Amino acid sequence: MIKKMLASFSMFHLVIIALMAGLGVATKPLIVPLAHMITGPLYIPGGVVAGGFYMMWMVIGAGLVGKRGTATLIAAVQAIMMVSLGIFGTHGLVSFFTYIIPGLAIDLILLILPISTQTLLACFLAGMAANLSGTFLVNLVFFRLPLVPLLLSLSSAALSGGLGGIVAYQVVNRFQKFGLSGEAV
Repeated sequence: MIKKMLASFSMFHLVIIALMAGLGVATKPLIVPLAHMITGPLYIPGGVVAGGFYMMWMVIGAGLVGKRGTATLIAAVQAIMMVSLGIFGTHGLVSFFTYIIPGLAIDLILLILPISTQTLLACFLAGMAANLSGTFLVNLVFFRLPLVPLLLSLSSAALSGGLGGIVAYQVVNRFQKFGLSGEAV
């Protein structure tokens, strides 16, 4: 089944997927400390705000490739990279779930909204869904915040995920404007 799914992607698509996964993993350690400066005084986990901006790479990848399952594949590659490089952080092997679920959320949103139109709304909702699902899952497994801080965290996650989706839309739009997206391949 996995072999059949991968066969639907061209080599160019797989390069984009690998590049987006690498960029997501590489930008996370840069963005999280900056987010901690904002969220620390509010007692909100830093990944809540940072997630919207390192998860945008999955939205960009899904937009550039234009095929169902792209975000989940990017998320799976990220999870494999994190575990194989020994960058477990505090999540350990649970990283597989905390990385793959946001990719599934993006693909679910793009299943509901036509991926071929790649609208601002689709990217906004995809970024929001990714960060909300990741934040909720990490809270469920690790933080177990009380209701009010959890709602504050989820609200922050929705906002930063949506903003990351807007940035992703702008990037995908520019690539498509110049005919550089994977949909043409």
